[in-house]
Amino acid sequence: MTRAPRGRLVAAVGVIAAAGMTLAACGGGSSSSESSAAAPESSAAEASSEAPAEEGCTELTPASLQLQWFVQAQFGGYYAAKDLGFYEEQCLDVTILEGGVDIVPQTQLAQGAADFAIAWVPKALASREQGAGIVDVAQVYQRSGTLQVSWADSGINTPADLKGKKVGNWGFGNEYELFAGLTQAGLKPGSDVELVQQQFDMQALLNREIDAAQAMTYNEYAQVLEAINPDTGELYKPEDFTVINWNDVGTAMYQDAIWASEERLADAAYQDLTQRFVTASLKGWIYCRDNAQACADIITANGSKLGASHQLWMMNEVNKLIWPSPLGVGIIDPVLWEQTVTVALNTLNADEVAIITAEPGPAAYTNQYAEAANAALTAEGLNTTGDDFAPISVELKEGGA
Repeated sequence: MTRAPRGRLVAAVGVIAAAGMTLAACGGGSSSSESSAAAPESSAAEASSEAPAEEGCTELTPASLQLQWFVQAQFGGYYAAKDLGFYEEQCLDVTILEGGVDIVPQTQLAQGAADFAIAWVPKALASREQGAGIVDVAQVYQRSGTLQVSWADSGINTPADLKGKKVGNWGFGNEYELFAGLTQAGLKPGSDVELVQQQFDMQALLNREIDAAQAMTYNEYAQVLEAINPDTGELYKPEDFTVINWNDVGTAMYQDAIWASEERLADAAYQDLTQRFVTASLKGWIYCRDNAQACADIITANGSKLGASHQLWMMNEVNKLIWPSPLGVGIIDPVLWEQTVTVALNTLNADEVAIITAEPGPAAYTNQYAEAANAALTAEGLNTTGDDFAPISVELKEGGA
């Protein structure tokens, strides 16, 4: 399979990109006038495997991406873009920086320690209100992956049922949707429930030390289904638990997004860097959509310590949060953005202070780069909406092995 020359890619992007943006700053485009065959979406990697970088690229531009957490399939698209040469196609040499408990990605970005960052929208908006100059340039996750999980015999089926219960949460801004659900149910997070600082696992729930535990669909929820039920000697089943899904409750907020520096976006060179980074990253996510197992293997090869079945589960669940993307991958739906803002404005934390106190304004996000990326990737023959996406079936093993 052949890929469109860089000159044609730039032409497609330039139709949408803002005037004055220099999308080919890394080198001259190909002079070939021959048309390239469209790439089957399940083989997005084949195009990049033919050459380490695009024709006409004389030097790779360094760029860095700060993640929220350690290497895992939550970030599969970025690792796929790096390993399969999608960043090199865009003349980029990308360094992916792992996160951790003590790393705030949007702060790293605002302070110049990274060129781009992955962060949940409500956390980033809170940081922006406090002075962090950051802009959402690609909204990768279109749905929330946060759950509150309880035992089936707990009587907890709705947020209102959490009253008087021991409710685990991780803190660090991960609890905002939980607090929003409690607020909507007329409960005060700081007094009507017993908040318990939860570790980033499900042991407190499995040991019945708490009544409800925070979990991501792609990680901690799998952990309870990977554990052995001592009464049966087999793995726990979904019916052993009840789940509150904030998408169903109506307090879900936008999560993983690519953030860029607002100050640097005034510079044409950084605009160009952002465009190339977003285009390659979204191509990586398209690859992971169509090649879940291969993407899980890429994550394992990059040092993830998670087991094979857990990693594949995570990749599959992450794909469910991204696809389908009716407006195009990475494009912000104004309705969902406004829902996020409204929930954030009306949600009180444990100190009874709102997540954000004022509308973030139109400068907090832009669809310019994601729309241009969608145009370029569509020109390559890739499906950017995932309208026919179907998740795979994953069999979990004990401990995620």
